[in-house]
Amino acid sequence: MIDKEELSALIKQRATELGFTACGIARAEEVATSVREEFEAWIASEAHGTMSYMAGNLEKRMNPTLLVEGCKSIVVVAQNYYPEKSTPHLSRYAQGKDYHRVVKDKLYRLLQYIDSLTPTTGRAFCDSAPVLERYWAVQAGIGWCGKNRQLIIPHTGTHIFLGELLIDTELSYDTPFDKNHCGNCNACIDSCPTGALSPTGIDARRCLSYKTIEYRGELSDDIGTLLQECFYGCDRCQKACPHNKFATPTEEKAFAVSEQLLAMQPQEWRNLTREQFDKLFTDSAVQRCGYRQLMRNIEASNIKP
Repeated sequence: MIDKEELSALIKQRATELGFTACGIARAEEVATSVREEFEAWIASEAHGTMSYMAGNLEKRMNPTLLVEGCKSIVVVAQNYYPEKSTPHLSRYAQGKDYHRVVKDKLYRLLQYIDSLTPTTGRAFCDSAPVLERYWAVQAGIGWCGKNRQLIIPHTGTHIFLGELLIDTELSYDTPFDKNHCGNCNACIDSCPTGALSPTGIDARRCLSYKTIEYRGELSDDIGTLLQECFYGCDRCQKACPHNKFATPTEEKAFAVSEQLLAMQPQEWRNLTREQFDKLFTDSAVQRCGYRQLMRNIEASNIKP
């Protein structure tokens, strides 16, 4: 029978073979009381805006053993998505294929591998369930949560997707990442054009990513100046982060940006038809926004025809 130390090492090796940037393992248990209190205070302040799903399933969010029955371990993976080429009009994370599917498909392949070594059941998640992803990435020793409220991996940066396997197999657990290398740097906070970021957290209601992706209402008259030429998301806190000087282009082909997207000109964006939208964003995270909302954003932006 394979022991948990060897099994854990084999899981990490297989994760690397599947193309994941990092892999760590945490014990499945209720989150720290301080984390729960901070999250509850954030919800109470209504800083989550219209994202009502953030306030739902609180107990499952705070305790993964309630989300997946019999869960003992959380295998956390990180996937680099930094593109070699990109368009300035959309956040980098959304310029390739839909990350939910790409990461989850690879996670289920990893789960099948684990099951081939020892009988294992579980579920895979990637920004698709009430899971405190950054918290578990820290617990799994992968990196720390920066002032930009994103996970930062040493010598890699923030251009990563996170995914998790919640499984019923006991493993060898990594030491939580207990250092924060942000120090006195406030570059991300200073770069935020709306003041959404602060030393105490993030107010999603001010965030341009929230405004252009999650928010379904009318945009303010002055938002074009804030959006500039990016009408889907906002990468300014990432561009400002000094740890992203280590970013290297992803080797995951699914996240390569299509030549068609790179070639789009301002006038083409302004005249985008639904048919063109569907063709351009087949199997894309931009589908979450939808055609009408993307056109709302484009019309509000200051891209020149």
